[in-house]
Amino acid sequence: MSDNKPFGGSFGSSGGQYATTVQYGGTAPAPAKVSLGDAPAAPPAGDVIKDTTTAAFAADVIQESRRQPVLVDFWAPWCGPCKQLTPQLEKAVRAAGGKVKLVKMNIDDHPSIAGQLGIQSIPAVIAFKDGQPVDGFMGAIPESQIAEFITKVGGKGNGAPAVAEALAAATEAREAGDMQTAADIFDAILAQAPETIEAIAGLGDLLFEAGDTQGAEALLATAPEAKKDAPVLAALRAKMALAAQAAELGNPAEFERRLAENPKDHQARFDLAMIQNARGERTAAADNLLAIIKADRAWNEDGARTQLLQFFEAWGMTDEATLAARRKLSALLFS
Repeated sequence: MSDNKPFGGSFGSSGGQYATTVQYGGTAPAPAKVSLGDAPAAPPAGDVIKDTTTAAFAADVIQESRRQPVLVDFWAPWCGPCKQLTPQLEKAVRAAGGKVKLVKMNIDDHPSIAGQLGIQSIPAVIAFKDGQPVDGFMGAIPESQIAEFITKVGGKGNGAPAVAEALAAATEAREAGDMQTAADIFDAILAQAPETIEAIAGLGDLLFEAGDTQGAEALLATAPEAKKDAPVLAALRAKMALAAQAAELGNPAEFERRLAENPKDHQARFDLAMIQNARGERTAAADNLLAIIKADRAWNEDGARTQLLQFFEAWGMTDEATLAARRKLSALLFS
């Protein structure tokens, strides 16, 4: 094995082993991705995705594939299908949670490796294991087939660690403000593990926050029957129901005016709390309901406390606003 040709054998039209496995679904168009509108660029993917060069290929691909499978994406800036495939590959590799690594090679800058493999067209993806090319496909294939290919190359396992890592990555992206990347990861998880309720809830919440209530409802409907009442799904349903109620109430300035004139107008305070919750002002919403409870717990058949408990369900039991309001509620009820 020379430095200029880091692996032996032929690939492609010259009759090597790859020629029998190169077609993995043909060039069918990929389905539309979940879109949340404009989003900031995705954060670096760490060690699972990187670019390589001819000089680094032996270390990045040949040697690394002795530790775990490596996918090599051969692309070029002028290649339209490459622009379609590469983001889908990156999303699927992130969602795989470490089963495989992705190495990208620009054939305009580094043509020799593609030539050695006998690659005639791009995009082309070649999987390496134990230092050797073992499988691959050409063309932009659907996301579902990309996921199947990664499972085939990386192994199925029980899936739990990979899903857990992918969920953590989606959460991290969302916390960083990169909603599109978070949505892409949740979407990729569901392509491989469609009964993952955390991904259903996460993607559904992103769709709802982006204004796609219908899409969020449709996604919730896909939850397996045995898990439809899971807390993460119940929380999203409660959040959507509260927002729908608040939308019917109108302008919060009207309720603020009524309260300025009469601080004992509990209905105005209650309605204002509903609007504040819909606007994400959780502490203010809780404080208004707590004020009603303190002044008149029996008002509207204990309606303020009942509504506050619904807020807790929608916010989540570990949310800071929930924990703070629970302490205040306990102080009121048991002091």
